[in-house]
Amino acid sequence: MKVLFVCSGNAYRSPVAEALLKKLKPDLKVDSAGTNPMIPISNAAKEFLARENALTFLKHAPEEVNRKNLREYDLIIVMEPRHKHIVLSKCPDCANKIVVWNIEDPYFLPYGYAEKVFRQIKEKVAELAHML
Repeated sequence: MKVLFVCSGNAYRSPVAEALLKKLKPDLKVDSAGTNPMIPISNAAKEFLARENALTFLKHAPEEVNRKNLREYDLIIVMEPRHKHIVLSKCPDCANKIVVWNIEDPYFLPYGYAEKVFRQIKEKVAELAHML
């Protein structure tokens, strides 16, 4: 089973989800990517993952979704509907394996929302791990 998480910058949401799922399900192939990565992995992501003893599962740098072979993934989880549209534009036959989580980017939210977003991701990843 191969899982791909997609967000905008691959600096917070998708790499956090990737690291948490890798910790919970080490037998899975888990990856993440951004539709437009431009900044490094956020310090907040590192801080929250350190608290969960999952920092060792965090990737070193953001990756672009264009560099991924989307067809090779069994499940593609996108953080927002716009990410689904981008993935579909690159892989129209991936429609049946895309799931939208509707998790907002903390970069555009008021200070302090990164913690709330982290809790949302942690809950969703736990549910996913239980299902897989």
